[in-house]
Amino acid sequence: MEYIPISPQAGDEIRFASLRRRLVVVFYDALLLAALLLVAGFAYIPIFGAVQSGFQKAVFQLYLLIVVGMYFVIFWSRGGQTLAMKTWRIRLVMADGRAVPVSRCVLRFVLASAGLLAVGAGYLWALFDRDRQFLHDRIVQTRIINTN
Repeated sequence: MEYIPISPQAGDEIRFASLRRRLVVVFYDALLLAALLLVAGFAYIPIFGAVQSGFQKAVFQLYLLIVVGMYFVIFWSRGGQTLAMKTWRIRLVMADGRAVPVSRCVLRFVLASAGLLAVGAGYLWALFDRDRQFLHDRIVQTRIINTN
């Protein structure tokens, strides 16, 4: 597993990404995901047909959730950065600086999704957390750091 040092160099300080910066990245990723889901939907409908009944709708929604999950898990486990995170120069790492393993990326995605579905409570947690971490980062023991 790749080690990404987050301990400071001589005279440097560890710089965790600010809450504002992380929220901007969440918004930017949402825009990218809208485009990805549009393309994924266009690929699904010709193969599986129109989504009209409750069961078909549930299968389609599960498919889209899997597409979103794959986007995050692949990017987080291979370098710790989604496209938005690269743009805003932040990276996801384990608390000790190691790269985040796939199992932790999956757990982080599940918890982040649950936190979003719970009226954003997992994200609002950062307003009260001593380190301004999202709840899913606190539970999974990940950190979001600046890369610049």
